[in-house]
Amino acid sequence: MATKVNFGISQKLLLTLLIVALVPLISIWFVSYQSITGLTTEKVNQELTAINNNLITHVDDWVDMNQRMLRQNASLNEMKSMQPRLQNPALETITKYYDWAYLAFTIDPKGNNIGRSDGKKTKYYGDRAYFTQVAEGKQFGKQILIGKTSGKPAMVLSTGIFDEAGKLKGVLAQAMTLNKLSGKIVSNRIGETGFTFLVDEKGEVIAHPDTEMTRSRVDLSKNQALQALKQGQSFSIYENFNGEKIVAVAQKTAQGWVMVSQQNYAEAYQVIKAENQKALYLLIATLVIVVIIAVFASRSLTAPIRELTEVADKYSQGQLDLKISGLNRNDEIGQLSQSIERLGTSIRMAISRLQKKKS
Repeated sequence: MATKVNFGISQKLLLTLLIVALVPLISIWFVSYQSITGLTTEKVNQELTAINNNLITHVDDWVDMNQRMLRQNASLNEMKSMQPRLQNPALETITKYYDWAYLAFTIDPKGNNIGRSDGKKTKYYGDRAYFTQVAEGKQFGKQILIGKTSGKPAMVLSTGIFDEAGKLKGVLAQAMTLNKLSGKIVSNRIGETGFTFLVDEKGEVIAHPDTEMTRSRVDLSKNQALQALKQGQSFSIYENFNGEKIVAVAQKTAQGWVMVSQQNYAEAYQVIKAENQKALYLLIATLVIVVIIAVFASRSLTAPIRELTEVADKYSQGQLDLKISGLNRNDEIGQLSQSIERLGTSIRMAISRLQKKKS
């Protein structure tokens, strides 16, 4: 019986203390977790967006510089002449001063190659996208392709050559390597796991830290970050084909290409993991402290109750000459001790009266 009293009180006391201690603590943790998650998401979004914006500016400025150079050269009388002997020296100057340009050339309105900076045999370029785009009225044309010599991605930019009346006389184009453009992109690192890559309008790789993906111009159009951008979401969190959770920002450049900066979720959100560990340690410490307090409190509470229970049992067995502790306490235990002491006194007096009557 005493054991049941001890176990029941201890259990209830422990449960009460756990509820009082842990419920507010868990509530605070949950609110804090939601707040930290929101702030971390905003911070990660801002950091990746800042990296993206910086690289997009780099790409846009680089393309704009080359386009301006083409427009300037397209306005030269030598270019407007559409005569190879006049154009070739100017074309050679382009490749001389723009070291990433390995070929500058002109095309007539029918697609025939007229002038070349490399002195090689002329070709037909009428079926090339960079030619048809200008021939159809665009100010600039562009096309990403694999260089036949280098085997690496290259870009051709083009613009129109017009006469004084504004009639298209031909197209000026330059073919160039992408090292200058992609170097800053592929070398960009975000923490230990993050990186940036650039794809064209079709989702094919222009620049990627994985050189094989760049060389093969891998199609990443199904990439979740690109898919999210199509849905109007520049910031996304998803799992890649390896099952890794990724956080990414995808944005378009002025040319319609897409720049993606990504990082492993675990690294980007490591502050949350750290905070959760702190919260876990605090919960464990609280549990230990609560259990210790409950054990000591239950012992201090149940020990006198157990003693009084034993006294009551002995009273029932006829042992009336017992010493009761706790009579001087000013709490409920003291009141119970005094009540049991009075009960013992009453039993002794009743027995004494019965004995007198018998005698």
